[in-house]
Amino acid sequence: MTSSPPPTNDRLLRALRREPVDRTPVWLMRQAGRYLPEYRASRRDAGSFLAMAKNPDLACEVTLQPLRRFPLDAAILFSDILTIPDAMGLELYFVEGEGPKFRHPVRDAAAIARLGVPDMEGELRYVMDAVRVIRRELDNRVPLIGFSGSPWTLACYMVEGGGSKDFARIKAMALNDPKALHALLSVNTDAVIAYLAAQRAAGAQVLQVFDTWGGVLSPAMYRAFSLPYLTRIARELERGDGPDRTPLILFGKGTAAYLEDLAASGADGVGVDWLVGLDEAARRTAGRVALQGNLDPAVLYGNPDAIRREVASVLDAYRDGNGGSREGHVFNLGHGMSPDMNPDHVGVLVEAVHAHSAR
Repeated sequence: MTSSPPPTNDRLLRALRREPVDRTPVWLMRQAGRYLPEYRASRRDAGSFLAMAKNPDLACEVTLQPLRRFPLDAAILFSDILTIPDAMGLELYFVEGEGPKFRHPVRDAAAIARLGVPDMEGELRYVMDAVRVIRRELDNRVPLIGFSGSPWTLACYMVEGGGSKDFARIKAMALNDPKALHALLSVNTDAVIAYLAAQRAAGAQVLQVFDTWGGVLSPAMYRAFSLPYLTRIARELERGDGPDRTPLILFGKGTAAYLEDLAASGADGVGVDWLVGLDEAARRTAGRVALQGNLDPAVLYGNPDAIRREVASVLDAYRDGNGGSREGHVFNLGHGMSPDMNPDHVGVLVEAVHAHSAR
């Protein structure tokens, strides 16, 4: 792992350790993205999303763009959650207006048996090189977040062949051939652990797992096909000890019913979407983990006064649920930003978080 002193701005790391901070740290899911005109220019020049993601210098440029505009407390690696299955040979491509797709989806036990963990400094070296370039260019100003999709969420795309409205194929596999699905989730988990470990070795200082589609599962299916694999990641991923520990955040969309389980997983932080109050989330997790979230992204369509009001409401809700303490909170959206959001409103949000939370 790259050895270096803590970032000049270490609010995020301190908050994830549930230590005092001078103000609540804030970063935003999809903070490097299509809402920024400079991002759109970079993508136009590169020719495609994948061309940017697979070029370490371009990935670095896009990662740093939001930090030039806003006093954010972290950078997040510009990449995609589907790099692992792409490196497994499923061949990722994008269709305008339809999102990611795979040329070679896996739909039976034989196809799953052929999968293996990719070489992190081979097929996925471009990701590790991007982490190294970004760390160098950040010059230790703020922490760099690395990430992966969850085993279940990766499996959704791998079986469906792309996005889905009903997840019929993978749910049918769960019902008809659970052994095959568990084999897929197992190899995905091995790959995610190796992928996050390699990002950490390359210099990522915080790690996040996105379980975007965990919320489409029934409680019984979630406990069978998502939660055990998230827990395995949290318990088996080597992250170090003490102040040099690399924190791990588990984020799930629509998974508020499992907050207690996620808090007991071994993760350092749990991301919360906007469908549960942060006061309730804080009470239910009882200080076992830091909490990240949970402003409804649609608030960014509001005017500046509305944004400031809603930011204050989230910050106050965490304090109310956490016995008056403001420590252990990372401010974020409850999910990612959308392309039609106004960059000026993001500036209002970041300023409001820092102003309202100043200790």
